[in-house]
Amino acid sequence: MKAERRIAKQRKNRQFRVRNRVRRSAHGRLRLSVYRSNKHIYAQIIDDEKGHTLAAAGTVEKELYGTGTSAGSKEAAAKVGKVLAERAVEKGISEVVFDRGRYMFHGRVAALAAAARDGGLKF
Repeated sequence: MKAERRIAKQRKNRQFRVRNRVRRSAHGRLRLSVYRSNKHIYAQIIDDEKGHTLAAAGTVEKELYGTGTSAGSKEAAAKVGKVLAERAVEKGISEVVFDRGRYMFHGRVAALAAAARDGGLKF
């Protein structure tokens, strides 16, 4: 039990460390936050000053999940990044700060970021 609590605390500390670094360097830009589970991946663009989510996408949506590929793959993450970028550009959002949370910038997280960049977001 002690090890589980220690690991959970380490994860939370890593997430806060990354998020605080992102917020310091944001300079008024919106934050693109990523959450990755074993089965799905989610991303949202957040206005930290107001505390509102402006655009969001995830593999749980029917248009993304029902495409035949696994929701836990890099291809699914790339689709989420592309859809999120399209929704953000529709709302006039072009520059964001990427918040990877506690996850390494590798695999599905990197695929989501690359697709969001290709979709028109700058970070």
